[in-house]
Amino acid sequence: MQQDTQLTPPQPMEQNQRLVFAVNGERFELSSVDPSTTLLQFLRSHTRFKSVKLGCGEGGCGACNVLLSKFDSKLKQVEDYKVSSCLTLLCSINGCSITTSEGLGNIKDGFHSIHQRFAGFHASQCGFCTPGMCISLFSALVNSEKTHRPEPALGFSKLTTSEAEKSISGNLCRCTGYRPIADACKSFAADVDMEDLGLNSFWKKDAKLQELPFYDSKQITTYPEFLKNEYKSTTVLNHKNKSWYSPLSLEELRSLVGYDSAENGVMVKLVAGNTGIGYYKETDRYDKYIDLRFIPELSAIKKTDSQIEIGATVSISKLIVALKEEKIDDDLCSDDDMVLKKIASHLEKIASESIRNVASIGGNLVMSQRKNFPSDIATVLLAVSSKVTILTAVKKEILTLEEFLKKPPLDSRSVLLSISIPFLKPTKNGYSEKSNTKVIFKTFRASPRPLGNALAYLNAAFLAEISVGDTGVVIDSIRLAFGSFGVKHAISASTVENYLVGKTLSVDLIYEAVKLIRYDVSPENGTSHPAYRSSLAVSFLFEFLWPLVDTDGCVNTSTCTSPGVVSRMASDHSETTTLLSSAKQVIESSHEHYPVGEPIVKSGAAIQASGEAVFVDDIPSPLNCLHGAFIYSTKPLARVKGIKLKSEKDVNSVVTFHDIPNGGDNIGAKTILGTEPLFADELTQCAGQRIAFAVADTQKNADMAAETAMVDYDTEDLEPPILTVEQAVEKSSLFEVPPFLYPSQVGDFSKGMAESDHQIHSAEIQLPSQYYFYMETQTALAVPDEDNCIVVYSSIQVPEFAHSVISRCLNIPEHNVRVITRRVGGGFGGKAIKAMPVATACALAAYKLRCPVRTYVNRKTDMIMAGGRHPMKINYTIGFKSNGKITALHLDILINAGMSPDISPVLPLNMMCALKKYNFGALSFDFKVCKTNHSSKSAMRAPGEVQGSFIAEAVIEHIACYLSLDPGFVRELNFHSFDSLRLFYGVGAGEPSEYTLPTMWDKLMKSSNFDYRVETVDKFNKNNIWRKKGISRIPILHEVSVRPTPGKVSILPDGSVVVEVGGIELGQGLWTKVKQMAAYCLSAVQCDGTDGLLEKVRVIQADTLSMVQGGFTSGSTTSEASCQAVRLCCNVLVERLVSLKEKLKEQTGSVNWELLIMQAKMQSVNLSASSFFVPESTSMRYINYGAAVSEVEVNLLTGETKILQTDMIYDCGQSLNPAVDLGQIEGAFVQGIGFFMLEEYLTNSEGLVVVDGTWTYKIPTIDTIPKQLNVQILNSGHHKNRVLSSKASGEPPLLLAASVHCATRAAIKEARNQLLSWKGLDGSDSMIQLDVPATMPVVKTLCGLNNVEFYLQSLSSSS
Repeated sequence: MQQDTQLTPPQPMEQNQRLVFAVNGERFELSSVDPSTTLLQFLRSHTRFKSVKLGCGEGGCGACNVLLSKFDSKLKQVEDYKVSSCLTLLCSINGCSITTSEGLGNIKDGFHSIHQRFAGFHASQCGFCTPGMCISLFSALVNSEKTHRPEPALGFSKLTTSEAEKSISGNLCRCTGYRPIADACKSFAADVDMEDLGLNSFWKKDAKLQELPFYDSKQITTYPEFLKNEYKSTTVLNHKNKSWYSPLSLEELRSLVGYDSAENGVMVKLVAGNTGIGYYKETDRYDKYIDLRFIPELSAIKKTDSQIEIGATVSISKLIVALKEEKIDDDLCSDDDMVLKKIASHLEKIASESIRNVASIGGNLVMSQRKNFPSDIATVLLAVSSKVTILTAVKKEILTLEEFLKKPPLDSRSVLLSISIPFLKPTKNGYSEKSNTKVIFKTFRASPRPLGNALAYLNAAFLAEISVGDTGVVIDSIRLAFGSFGVKHAISASTVENYLVGKTLSVDLIYEAVKLIRYDVSPENGTSHPAYRSSLAVSFLFEFLWPLVDTDGCVNTSTCTSPGVVSRMASDHSETTTLLSSAKQVIESSHEHYPVGEPIVKSGAAIQASGEAVFVDDIPSPLNCLHGAFIYSTKPLARVKGIKLKSEKDVNSVVTFHDIPNGGDNIGAKTILGTEPLFADELTQCAGQRIAFAVADTQKNADMAAETAMVDYDTEDLEPPILTVEQAVEKSSLFEVPPFLYPSQVGDFSKGMAESDHQIHSAEIQLPSQYYFYMETQTALAVPDEDNCIVVYSSIQVPEFAHSVISRCLNIPEHNVRVITRRVGGGFGGKAIKAMPVATACALAAYKLRCPVRTYVNRKTDMIMAGGRHPMKINYTIGFKSNGKITALHLDILINAGMSPDISPVLPLNMMCALKKYNFGALSFDFKVCKTNHSSKSAMRAPGEVQGSFIAEAVIEHIACYLSLDPGFVRELNFHSFDSLRLFYGVGAGEPSEYTLPTMWDKLMKSSNFDYRVETVDKFNKNNIWRKKGISRIPILHEVSVRPTPGKVSILPDGSVVVEVGGIELGQGLWTKVKQMAAYCLSAVQCDGTDGLLEKVRVIQADTLSMVQGGFTSGSTTSEASCQAVRLCCNVLVERLVSLKEKLKEQTGSVNWELLIMQAKMQSVNLSASSFFVPESTSMRYINYGAAVSEVEVNLLTGETKILQTDMIYDCGQSLNPAVDLGQIEGAFVQGIGFFMLEEYLTNSEGLVVVDGTWTYKIPTIDTIPKQLNVQILNSGHHKNRVLSSKASGEPPLLLAASVHCATRAAIKEARNQLLSWKGLDGSDSMIQLDVPATMPVVKTLCGLNNVEFYLQSLSSSS
């Protein structure tokens, strides 16, 4: 229907050209602002506040969260909510106050209790994500104070534990594994059980509130008084030829979007929350920005007798609150209340809170209408027959939502004004003519994350009116809406609706309906997982209708008596419960080498939380600094004929291999195994290879220039690219593995096969890649210095190698280059080789342009160029006895190394070190490291080891399935004796007493209550049709190697100590352990005051001219090696000081530390010592042991896997710092869950990465980790060849995450056996190949894409 409305002619707009706002209580006033500037860009480049970090630029990680506070002059109250500053336009915050983590507290004014608790609960590792986490929690605390809940005890807040956990559900962390972060947040909750909180520095045994840093809810004023007095709605802001308008009426709006705009070539952007740019990245430059939020009709929620009308700029969060609070009048039905609350509940699972707080309902629907955005809102509103009002140039139109979505895309002159949700129509007797009529409404979504922050594979909303008669439940009317399944917009399943209306529910009716639904919900070509999405539609419809039918197929009238049927299905009831249960952390601290062995707080944790810790991109830009961005190839093998920029006016230079100085090499990275070019020369070697470096005045302009650059390719007369390992083998395109890196075979394979009772030949496994997802992307700053020198600040794990590469590229001596690294915002191997070309490109550009050049690589480019973990194809042949004892194993392994060697030739050795964890009798193998036209793969946390360990488990599972034995039994049967361990590992096996795995395994079986839980899992599976549990236990052996490392310790005149080491602080606590070691070793002087030495020690940044031969920070052993280097230095210093101390003691009776150092300086004692620790060849390799039990629950209707509990035990020797090691163990394990269960690092057919951000790449979040994660760190006593008996913890625990994958396989096996019985087949299912990662589509496919149909058929045939 159309409704013509006469609009009054436009009035002139008020001119008020200034933008006034506050940041952390400081006033800012701007008269000229580029309207495309984001709040993040302004804060980072024009203020001293650097705690807001750019993690993704999509609103998907929470690193840039700030608290935005507004004053409502009518209600005289302040509104506070968190927003993603990377998406918030600066012009939109007029009159607002912004609070960042520095605004809560800092090192000068004192830290906020949030910062102190994050530090004390060991909830910050690299620290890059921590300020955003702190703001998310602060926002929840501030808003909880506005509730009418009872006043909490002093020091607590009004927050609930559930809200505390959910406050960070939109934040990503790649280091910690989330458990300690959740504990820090929960410590503020009024309903927390203090005993449930995990390991912290505030108490050792009995939890006491008074031990926690005191929380005062009135400490921070979020909105300063001065803003209340001067806030006016700014209507126009001009900047060069761009303008920002804030119209106050529809008339003003109409004049601004008038006909002239498009015809004059004026680009107009309508703005509400601006969150759409997180999904649809902008490359257009707009002339006119129109902020719609101040037009009353667009921002109000109105209720009439017949509907709720929602203004188009109302935020999702505001709508949620309104729908939850909506109390329907007595003359309306409680069913309406139920429907509105369920809509609100569904909306809470969309995006993250920082997005929902500003994203508008209208903006979401317009994105869906214009750009086919896979919207949940459109689907849910379609089910309740919503209508929309739009304003075109001449009239207002009211359309049904369905009509609106089917219209041609709206142009920029048309505006969506409002959306209305009609109430269910009451008739004669209160509701309907028939008193036995009921309404059922339910919404569904299947997505990789339960709490949102992930697009759905399918979303749906169903509304039905049913009546109960003598014959059963009759469907009087039904609306079935589906969306997000690979079609342009949400649809109504009209075929099924028409089929069901008027019919009486029965098993057969539901069976016919679910068959029909596959036709209505049919994804378009090119959609990922089409069969899975269709099967979800079947599952959702079944889950909606089935509760109305009794399990015996009769009609279930009892469930029809309550509004909104409670399903007894596989649905989720997690809305009110907490995400995580109380977990146990069992550690043993050792006081023998105090303060070494103490669980002290990580060095710098508090300044990381407050955002004052300086990362490379936080270093202020020097004068005349330029910014660079990489232009990369989108073709795997092609000639580059030229590069054309869309606009050259903002670009200073495009640097290519032609700009390398005479005599310099085209080198971007190197290892001992080979080099990689900085830029492609005439020929690209892979999609994602660097072609050029565009340099501009700002990072934004450089990124825009690189993103829009057109590269002219030519592939004529070129061989086709090598894109698979099979093609590489066929063309003999292989990298050589040096003999010293090739592992040794064990035993005689043919003899072992001859001894076997059974054999499995040529079974295949494919393992994928994984992206690092460090929170800080690759970054560097290069500053030319005097005398042809250059200083480069790099976020890198190997400064020494970058130093050498830059020297070779620029053809200058190494003493002219200086590489400085203070801290790295997460590395995981990705900041080793892969950081070198980033530093080198900045150095080359700076050298050429004679000015500083920096880059902060955007997330998309980083993901495309990163390379990541090595994909591989494995074939195995095994021989084994009838009892499961393995006699022989042969492996053929093809590793996809990509275009250059990187560290790939090391992989065979690494893989075997972890794969040999079982006694395979005889072990033989053939490795081929394949050179392909893919980006070169690099080290990623446990490179090779995680694949090797998984292959061993796959072999065990296969044998167990073949023989119908319990996999755990087969594992135990094939454990090593110490003799076989020695045979397989040689000297790395150490002494018999060091082989702790058998005792750890027994301990774990007891502590995890394993046998009892197996029984309960069996019982659960017998009693549940649509949910199945699985439980699995696995051991790990992970051999590591200690490498040479330098150290330097200097004592300054005031007695403070400065330490330099080769190792880099990546968040793994290296600096903390080094500080502890320095304090312990220097205390051997035995004078007064040495017990306070820990506070006197500072570890400083790595500098390649000060600390040469720094080596690699990788392989889990750099912390202990750095500690040993420091120990050697301290021993020298102690030796120099002891004799002086004795003399002074004779003279004065007692000597304190400060006096001793002052005297030493006066007597010219050398107070600095350097060392280079070189481990002995016989003891440099050793094995780490661990074991884990994981229990999961699989939803057979959606394929969702919930990890219910994991129990781990890990041998740290004598831990140098149990708190740091615990963080490493949990963090590694959760990163392993990502690899095995969630993360798909996909490429297109030409090898170009297509998952390039947080929308498409899903790392674990707080709602996808184990609900209960119990960790015991075994203190296994003295290991004479280790550093103070300690062992590594950084990488080995990642391997234990395979226990989750194995448990999932066990649950799927139960589901498949049930499916067989429905099909009328006997026996157990054969071996299943569960892919890595075991995502929802993978799991559901194995559980049966048509399991619902088979279930219904089985009921039908049995009746």
